[in-house]
Amino acid sequence: MPKVKTHSRAKKTFNVTGTGKIRRYKAFKSHLLTKKSKSRKRHLRIHGLVHKSNEPLVKRMLGLR
Repeated sequence: MPKVKTHSRAKKTFNVTGTGKIRRYKAFKSHLLTKKSKSRKRHLRIHGLVHKSNEPLVKRMLGLR
């Protein structure tokens, strides 16, 4: 059987925590930042977690079980 390849963007975007949850970056923080408030941009800095329903897909992209 061939090796399972890791999705290149997924390995740069997601991190696995010590408890096995998958951490993600929040969207809407890449451009057009002048119109967004300071508090909104500050809240976007905080990492979020991948929803349970999407975890199997992300784990498969990362090459995990």
